Amino acid sequence: MATVRVETFVQLSAGLVWEAVADVGAVHVRLLPGRVADARIEGDTRILTMPDGSEVRELIVSVDDGLRRLSYAVVSGPKMAITFHHASFQVFEDGDGSRLVWVTDVLPHSMAPGVLARTERGIAEMRQVLEAG
Repeated sequence: MATVRVETFVQLSAGLVWEAVADVGAVHVRLLPGRVADARIEGDTRILTMPDGSEVRELIVSVDDGLRRLSYAVVSGPKMAITFHHASFQVFEDGDGSRLVWVTDVLPHSMAPGVLARTERGIAEMRQVLEAG
């Protein structure tokens, strides 16, 4: 299984970054406005509506306030031919700010470069949105 890991420094406290990450139903407002048009929660599933109207379903596996860790798995979506996807965000104190780490396990291995490109763009966008307040 391929593992993709990206991280970024955010000029906000870990507590503030974690509040945004843990707000799983508001990813379209707090982390990725423009990239995600809407989000709704049905039980343990987050349904993301993309700007083109397509939907991605994610199983929210864990939201751990003590570890400041969110774990989720993409269970369906139209964009990529991924047979397995599990990812997590974790937020760490880092001096005057925080470090946001995004780790994704993916199959098939050949999908890792595409996942890496998307997560690199995504985490950069998240940092900009978080720091803009």
